[in-house]
Amino acid sequence: MRDALKQPRRLRAHSRLLRRTIAAGVLACAAYAGLAAANPGRAPNEAARAGADIDVLHYTARIEPDLAAKSLRGEVAIRFIVRRQGAQRLDFDAGDLDILAVSEDKQALSFEKIDKRVSVRLAAPAAAGSRHEIDIVYRGAPRFGLEFHPERSELYTVFSTSQWLVCIDAPQERATLDLTVTVPEGLKAVGNGRLVSKSALGGRREAYRWRQDAAMPSYVYGFAAGRYNEAGGTSENAALRYLSSDLQAPQLRRVFADTPDMLRFFGRRAGIRYNGSYSQVLVAKTIGQELAGFSLMSEAYGREVLDDPSAQALIAHEAAHQWWGNYVTCRDWGHFWLNEGFANFMAAAYLQHRFGDEAYRKQVEGWKRRLDKLRETGKDHALIYEHWTRPSADDRAVVYQKGAYVLHLLREELGERAFWGGVRAYTRAHYGHSVVTADFRRAMERASGRDLGEFFARWVESAEVAARPAAPAK
Repeated sequence: MRDALKQPRRLRAHSRLLRRTIAAGVLACAAYAGLAAANPGRAPNEAARAGADIDVLHYTARIEPDLAAKSLRGEVAIRFIVRRQGAQRLDFDAGDLDILAVSEDKQALSFEKIDKRVSVRLAAPAAAGSRHEIDIVYRGAPRFGLEFHPERSELYTVFSTSQWLVCIDAPQERATLDLTVTVPEGLKAVGNGRLVSKSALGGRREAYRWRQDAAMPSYVYGFAAGRYNEAGGTSENAALRYLSSDLQAPQLRRVFADTPDMLRFFGRRAGIRYNGSYSQVLVAKTIGQELAGFSLMSEAYGREVLDDPSAQALIAHEAAHQWWGNYVTCRDWGHFWLNEGFANFMAAAYLQHRFGDEAYRKQVEGWKRRLDKLRETGKDHALIYEHWTRPSADDRAVVYQKGAYVLHLLREELGERAFWGGVRAYTRAHYGHSVVTADFRRAMERASGRDLGEFFARWVESAEVAARPAAPAK
């Protein structure tokens, strides 16, 4: 690709928007990764992470935010299986929350809040394979993780979940969720999974309760509530909702006019149709947030799309996460590119489908320019990170931009049939599970019938030889 390639004005504007969106997005989307270890300087290995001795099965949570005070009270029952014989002290991620009480079967348990974790001591050492459920009562005034905008009667979650819900942050820890959120009367709300009930409470409050039946990593748990206008639609077997406090229903339909086509496109590329409801909410401010079954984008971005309907990159990026990120999830943050590089690449693939090859080439050029800058400044890095506790902006550029660029190179290397066949096989094989880079490599090798060791060594596992061209096709 040539950097001097000329683009129509709309595509140039779209490219600028994507660069701004992704540059900001990498900062927030990686924020929770730095919270995964209790000690920020500690390597996030299996022994160090919270929840290493247990397998969480289910969370039942009640959250009562105080919109005016920008605070919350919460209670969560965490059901889990013990994985290590004799485990007694268990750690959970708790952000800046204040822990008020911990119990099991109504018996108080001792606990200690240490940095961003709560350490709970069971009444007796646990047998491997034994099941437990502990209740944790807490309160807090989150500085991030839960956004309060009382001036517009709105609140919504962003990274990271442990700032409003005691949980396990690690991406490989998947669990189902029963979430009840109390909000002021008259607000519309969205949350993970299916809406079980909406009930009136005293004090002009309402309680929304959702059930997330498919096990998901906790970082995609969340909710949003506000005085929203609403429009809707369908995409194959998916029910769609579009919400905004600012835009009216006809404007919302224009902003998200391509969502049905996006879900069809990604479903075909994945080999798995989207199933269930999908909501897209325009909120006061955010750089974009994927959650299980819905996504958040800013009102400002919505107006950008109204002005330029080709500015679909962020909408596509967050929709792509419903497959690559939410259902096929990196096992740990060292393989984070399998979430974000994939979503970036898939967004560009959708732009190619929707607006033509020129739109795709523009994205590829932007990725390559960023990678060239990383190499020039000595900041290039293998896509697989051994330590991801304090990622820099350059580290995040590796994960997002270089990750997407490497997928583009692999597409060119293998050709359309083998590449997309491999993506489908990879997605189907690991849907609902956590993955590492080797899983992706094996799927692509099977689909192409080729040994991709040299390609992965050159572009994925190393930075030193990244400037050399990929191995020629055999």
